[in-house]
Amino acid sequence: MAVTSARMLRLLSIFGVGATLTAEELAERLGVSVRFVRRDIDTLRDLGYEIEAVRGVGGGYRLGRATRLPPVVFDEDQAVAAAVALQTVPTILSGIRENSARALATLRQAMPARSRIRTEPFRVSAARNYWEFPAAPIDAEIIRVIGGAINRQHLVRVDYTGEDEPETLTLEPHDLVVWAARWYLVAFEPDADRWRAMRVDRLDPRMPTGRTFDRRDLPDGDPVAFVMSTHDRGDIPEEWPCRGSALVSLPAPVVARFAPGGATVEYATDSSCRLTLGAWSWAGLAGLLLTFDADLADIEPAELRQALRSLRARIDEGLRSDA
Repeated sequence: MAVTSARMLRLLSIFGVGATLTAEELAERLGVSVRFVRRDIDTLRDLGYEIEAVRGVGGGYRLGRATRLPPVVFDEDQAVAAAVALQTVPTILSGIRENSARALATLRQAMPARSRIRTEPFRVSAARNYWEFPAAPIDAEIIRVIGGAINRQHLVRVDYTGEDEPETLTLEPHDLVVWAARWYLVAFEPDADRWRAMRVDRLDPRMPTGRTFDRRDLPDGDPVAFVMSTHDRGDIPEEWPCRGSALVSLPAPVVARFAPGGATVEYATDSSCRLTLGAWSWAGLAGLLLTFDADLADIEPAELRQALRSLRARIDEGLRSDA
């Protein structure tokens, strides 16, 4: 009986994701036969849970929308995921550290003992190293406002501080993307008839509009790929002891995808762009440029050119000694 009850709780947690799964997929996740799955579903229905059978292509079973799950139905892996997420979220959101700590404490109190034991060893501390280029944590309230507009499909009015003069924009917000510890909004700008990837920390939302919009098909169908390949996404060069630039013989979308956080990419031609980035030393900055394995030109400043010459001399000397 204990095994059956645990399996049904696990089944409820799987349904809680909102997906429609076949009996075979559920059986594989639970490690039991399809017969056991169908019997557990019948038991859950007898207990009052609305488990819908969806017919046709893509059919299977799903939890009815009116069904309320028991509080905190976590399996052990979900418990660990929640503990890690709540402890690391302050690295990308500001003003939320105390709330995330209280949420974790509440979750642990509500969890079954077995799940709680799995989360207690997780005390996560985030530290920065010199190979990371993260942005400062963003205001959690901005994420709440924009995230709510995305969910409700409401137009947003924002003041946007770009490279030029600040401007007020009307946007159709579609997705939020966190990449390189930076928040980006993927939105369509109706007035300009274009898609944009925009740094959220440069947006200041105005009063809610309450006006709805219809979702559009995303470029390439993937908000992450769109952000990573958009060179004019609002990034600005971060402050580093050494900062320089070069004309790189690669298309801007390619360089934008692989440039370190805190770098900027400017379109030059269809096959080249200017990359501006920073590092803790001129040699480090030169090394970052070389990782693109492309021809470089118009390298600035003189210190960066000298660092590249020094690296070339060291490499030549190393190759001669191995000959």
